[in-house]
Formats: sequence, C-alpha cells, structure tokens
Amino acid sequence: MTILVPVRLTQYARGGGCACKIPPGELEEAVAKLIPARKPADVLIGVEHGDDAAVVRIAGGRAIVATADFFTPVVDDAYTFGRIAAANALSDVYAVGGEPLVALNLLGWPRDVLGPELAAEVLSGGLAVASAAGCHVAGGHSIDDPEPKYGMAVTGLADPARLLRIDAGRPGLPLSLTKPIGSGTLNSRHKATGELFPAAIEVMTTLNDAASRAALTAGIRCATDVTGFGLLGHLFKLARASGVTAVVDSAAVPLIEGAADAIRAGYVPGGSRRNLAWVAPHSDFGQLNEEALLLLADAQTSGGLLLAGEIPGAPVIGELIEPGPHALVLR
Repeated sequence: MTILVPVRLTQYARGGGCACKIPPGELEEAVAKLIPARKPADVLIGVEHGDDAAVVRIAGGRAIVATADFFTPVVDDAYTFGRIAAANALSDVYAVGGEPLVALNLLGWPRDVLGPELAAEVLSGGLAVASAAGCHVAGGHSIDDPEPKYGMAVTGLADPARLLRIDAGRPGLPLSLTKPIGSGTLNSRHKATGELFPAAIEVMTTLNDAASRAALTAGIRCATDVTGFGLLGHLFKLARASGVTAVVDSAAVPLIEGAADAIRAGYVPGGSRRNLAWVAPHSDFGQLNEEALLLLADAQTSGGLLLAGEIPGAPVIGELIEPGPHALVLR
C-alpha cells in the first residue's frame, strides 16, 4: 500500500515570499551604479527612488508599465502559492496607477524532487488571479532550480498624467493603508508549524486594483505598495524620496488576525529584523516596544497600498509633515 504524504512547499525554501528579498541597504548599494546622471525624458519612473515599476512614455498619450516579481513559497499549497505570487507581481503595476495587460510566468522548480503536477498547480493559481485582473498570461520562462520560486513579469498601461509616484508626497497629506499588515510573521509561523491562517491568505490573494483606481479617482499622486521592506521600510523610502517626514500613529495601523500573537510567540522573519535595523538611524521610535516595532517592520507579501491621501475604506494611519531630524516618527 502506498501512503501519500502531503508536500509542504515551504520546507523547500530557506526564506519565504517577500521576506527573502535582498536587504534594502544592500540592494540600494548594488543598483546605485544603474542610476543615470540624467534620466531620459520618456522614462517617467525609473530606478532612482526604488519605485514599484518602471514607467516609459509612448505615443498616443499613454505609458508602458513594466515590472517583475518572484519569490519562494509562503504557503504549502501549490495553487495558493501561485495565486499569492501573481497578486504580488500585479500589485507593482497598480502601485504606480497602471492597469496590467500581459504577464509572463517566471518559474524555478526542483524537478527531481517536486513533480510537474505541483508546478502545474502553481501556474494554475497564477493564471486564475491574472484572469481575475483581466491580464493575459502568454508564456514565460522556467529553469531547473533546487529551490522552488514563482512570479511574473508584467506589462501594463497607464496615463502619464495620472501616475502614482513614491516621490510625490507633500506636507499636510494624510497617510492611508489599504490592507492590514502581519503576513510576514504569520507566514513564518505557518512554515514552522504547518498552521493555516486564512486571514493572511485572504490579504495576500486580494488584488490592489480597486484601491489603485480609487486613489486615482481621489486625485492622489503619491503611493507605494507594502511588501518585503515592511510598512516602515516602504514609508521611509517614500518620505526620503519626497523630502518629508512621515508620522505614524501605530495604534491606527490595522493588523491581520493572529499577527500580534505570532510576533509575541517569536515568529519573526529575518527580513523584518533587517528592515527595522535599516530604518532605525532615520527614525524616532518614541516609546514603542520591540514587538510593536517588529510588526511595523514586518516583511509583507502582497501587501496593500500605502497612499498619501484618503480613499473610502482605508484607515488613516498618519500624516506627512515638513522635514525634520527624522524621516519617520512613530507615536
């Protein structure tokens, strides 16, 4: 008799999701030489501020949006992993105010260990989310890789006069967050214990399409999405690029159910600690304890949009003020 043992995809990866990103400080050092002395006029959003996607003006009053994102499994179920990775890749297009048009699969797969049936499940999950977004999936690229990885390269379209930029924040604007945080610590707990966290999966598989359109309708011009560098890391990048200070009301930041318990139990991704260390020299943490800070720096996967402005349903978590001695001030 053959006994089938369920495959736990997370056990084949050292990290998981956006928590396995190269630390932000190291990444900035690596790409520093790619920043041109003078940005070409048709490149509306480039590499200089670490925006979520590149945007290039084309004929007809339109702009092309291009991005790529992939990572190792955050959940054990192959189909769900595909859905999460696709939603995360599409988010970069929404974060700059674009609409995805076509995606290419990016797959690394340990073919001698995990069968093609599981790879097909991952790809099916990605296709389901892309289809829900109205985005075509037209091929891609795969390699034999000892560590499973999946994501997408996505091309979209945007109106060059209505972009969401990381450097467009201004003093006096409120800060809103469209999804709760805490997926990093819950994914870490899932990897260690096998426990399922439906609330985290719901957050990670929800597209940021409606939030992006609502932001454009509201006239918002500054935004980013919250992924591997955590809320604090992405907010620091926004404040630095915009030349402002960001003030955060920590009590107003929404959390995924179970996230605070997971942090208290010690399930902290390495990426979250690196995020906190990166922003610490530029921050006033006030009286917040380490647990609270680690949640605010938690390395998210497929998180929400962080907006300099207000849209219906998104809690206001702080504001932008005139620049001061710190880029981030927590209360």
